[in-house]
Amino acid sequence: MVFTNETHVTLKQLAIRKDQKHYIVEDVMNGEFYEMPEVCIIAIELINQRKSLNDVEKELIIRFPEEDIELSDFVSQLLELDLVSEINGEKVLKSLVQKEQSGYSWIPKNLGRFFFNSFSSNLYVFLLITSVGLILYDPNLFPHYTDLFAFDLMLQNIVAWMLITLVLVLLHEFGHVLAVRSEGLPAKIEIGHRLFFVVLETDMSKVWQLPAERRNKLYLAGIYFDFVVLFLALLAQIFTSEESLITGLLKLVVLDTFIRLVYQAAVFMKTDLYYVLENKTGCYNLMENGQNFLAKWLPFLRVPETETFDGEERIVRRYAYFYLAGILLTLLITAYYYIPQMIFAVNEIMLPGFLEPISSIRFWDSVVFLLQIVLVLGLLLYSWSKKYRFSS
Repeated sequence: MVFTNETHVTLKQLAIRKDQKHYIVEDVMNGEFYEMPEVCIIAIELINQRKSLNDVEKELIIRFPEEDIELSDFVSQLLELDLVSEINGEKVLKSLVQKEQSGYSWIPKNLGRFFFNSFSSNLYVFLLITSVGLILYDPNLFPHYTDLFAFDLMLQNIVAWMLITLVLVLLHEFGHVLAVRSEGLPAKIEIGHRLFFVVLETDMSKVWQLPAERRNKLYLAGIYFDFVVLFLALLAQIFTSEESLITGLLKLVVLDTFIRLVYQAAVFMKTDLYYVLENKTGCYNLMENGQNFLAKWLPFLRVPETETFDGEERIVRRYAYFYLAGILLTLLITAYYYIPQMIFAVNEIMLPGFLEPISSIRFWDSVVFLLQIVLVLGLLLYSWSKKYRFSS
């Protein structure tokens, strides 16, 4: 679209707040958030004063002599972002759908604040330190891969693992929900993926309404709940018999929680700690910028262009190298550990089980194992297809 010097633009209702380095602009209608530098904010303010684009550009040139001012390009970007409502009095029809923002609104703020307040964060960290102390006191409490096999039959082990994992993951995500509700904001739990791992994730897009120093609590809330689970499961083992089924299930809880906590440190995926890293550095879209940096040599990593602001190049470059190393490490671990483990399980458990009579427990052991594989692959394909639908 071509704009003249006398063009007048009317923007949608925008909420603007100063962030760590730049500004966060919210489309109040759609609940979308954008990071913009000061020059863009001044341009928006001047546009909202009903000044023509020519007058706005002249004032920006005076106030920001070192900037390369191209106001028509900026207005075109605002159009692409669906932030313009009228041009010269004519309505711009694009997105008229207001996003639903009532997720878990039935949870009172006071309940969220009971679990997440100025005291609770220190308590959760204390529980983690105590858990480490328990393991040092009794090294047998440290999780081992054999803890996955609490029963003799794989069918029983799979059902136990799936149920325990489901409960613990929901508890982790509910920690995020409670933390978000403690700020009076909406949240919802969705199915997503990290590389080829299926995950549940809490949509916390509205946290951008908060100052940066109040966001980390929301990002860390799930991990804090994991600290509680780890501590209770370790403590309970001290008071149960070594050979009991309860101890076996407690060991499975510890193993599952331990793996999830280690996984959170893999910030080359968008884990909770990745968002903490973004928030601490003030470099948002860190993964996307890192991928585009690497796309100079690996074009298949290119994603839709995101802006890198002045001073962020060094952080993005360091993250990009870490991102690449993390991806390669994950692929190596998968190739040399998970895939052979899966092949072994299929050859030694699933296929022989299907050769047994249908009345045999071994046959149904194989059926459950196959259903687990189908379920995980189905959820992964659903997550990928959802991402493609929204990005296209």
